Amino acid sequence: MPQPSQKSQKSPKSPNVPERVEHFDVLIVGAGISGVGGAKHLRDQCPGKTFVVLDALESYGGTWLTHKYPGIRSDSDLYTFGYRFKPWTNAPIASAEAILDYMGEVIAENGLAPHIRYRHWIDSAAWSSQTNLWTVDAHRTDTGERFRFTTRFLWMCQGYYDHAKGHTPEWKDMALFRGTIVHPQSWPADLDYENKQVLVIGSGATTATVVPAIAAKTAHTTVLQRSPTYFLPAPNVNELADLLRTLQIDETWIHEIVRRKILHDQDLFTKRAREESDTVKKELLDAVRAYVGDEEVERNFTPKYRPWQQRLAFVPEGDLFKGILAGKASVVTDEIDRFTEKGVLLKSGRELVADIIVTATGFDLSILGNIAFTIDGEPLALNDTITYRGMMFTGVPNLLWIFGYFRASWTLRVDLLADFVCRLLNHMDRIGAKKIEVALRPEDEGLPKLPWIDPDNFNPSYLMRAMNALPKRLDRPEWQHTQDYWREKTAIPAIELDGKEFVYR
Repeated sequence: MPQPSQKSQKSPKSPNVPERVEHFDVLIVGAGISGVGGAKHLRDQCPGKTFVVLDALESYGGTWLTHKYPGIRSDSDLYTFGYRFKPWTNAPIASAEAILDYMGEVIAENGLAPHIRYRHWIDSAAWSSQTNLWTVDAHRTDTGERFRFTTRFLWMCQGYYDHAKGHTPEWKDMALFRGTIVHPQSWPADLDYENKQVLVIGSGATTATVVPAIAAKTAHTTVLQRSPTYFLPAPNVNELADLLRTLQIDETWIHEIVRRKILHDQDLFTKRAREESDTVKKELLDAVRAYVGDEEVERNFTPKYRPWQQRLAFVPEGDLFKGILAGKASVVTDEIDRFTEKGVLLKSGRELVADIIVTATGFDLSILGNIAFTIDGEPLALNDTITYRGMMFTGVPNLLWIFGYFRASWTLRVDLLADFVCRLLNHMDRIGAKKIEVALRPEDEGLPKLPWIDPDNFNPSYLMRAMNALPKRLDRPEWQHTQDYWREKTAIPAIELDGKEFVYR
């Protein structure tokens, strides 16, 4: 494996600029599920390339490292959330600890550790058309030491969470509350919720994880939701995988067979959710009704939107609903008027008393890692660009962003786009190109510029809040993030790298 090349360049003598500048062919931002997967593919498919992975955290894992709230687990099955190249052998819905162990094995088995640098916070990234290089300035989060890197290609794998803090709305009179307010993304290790009245605000996947994990120990846990979410209760097993194991089938085969079966079923479900929405809605509500009965479903578990307009929350073994049946948890559907000293006052006039309030109200989107980007000295206005398949942007050279799927596992796109990056880099070497940029073709000029995602198709709050900062799309598959893995798994490998949309220099 080639060692990273280094070069010394003279820089202005300033405490903010390091004397030594390191150069890599590829710089990967983030050592989460995207960055680790990308590094593995790059090492295999572009063995001559030098690369480094920078991450602001103290270790690998991204979301699975920063989120430490009770019960933290995946909401996608690990047969598809796991990488295509490494079999998953445990329960489909996995704990953060199990996912971190899996990622650690990928790093160890593929010799990636020497390429990853932790506690490196990236402050800025500047592209120069004179050198055809990105200059990346970073600093150590523990020592303050500054670093400068140059790279031919910038691969943004930072995920989509802003890890610094979660999203908490500003409710009236929050400062009056005498108890503790906690966002799951910043869960204190010493938070004592035993025998306490806990109020969880929110109705998504985080709530479905936290509540079953804490309810048995609390005096009572109340879920306050503005509107219901669709839930899918099911056993945390994969019967096909278990059957194949009894037949002593090799785990690599099991992983591929089960992965394909799940993807087939998900594709069918997604189509049905769009074409037979009333039928699918009834099926989902009936699954919840089997646990909590008609009255509870009508009052608290019937969403106003159609299935899959927002992400579906999986509930393994129906654990959320078991807590409700046991009397340890309850759900209230209402809106907050204001906070009080004892809890929150609802618009209905009812007061919910609590010792601890958990704001499971989502997260803020991290758009290109919130890094200060410049192109030839000009600040990058990403919202003025047009996206190429949700991964590249007009006017932004030698950069690719991994942004995954909403209705399928994020990692599916990691594998797909990693193949594309490696194919693109190898193609650039063959033709002697130093710069790649996407540009509208003549037939694309004049088409209306539309929001990043069609809100009628998918409209979670975190995405709607960030829509004005995201790139635009056109009403053509090439110029949008289709969110359709089943189309992209064929379309992306078939991209013609000498197509009119690619401009090389």
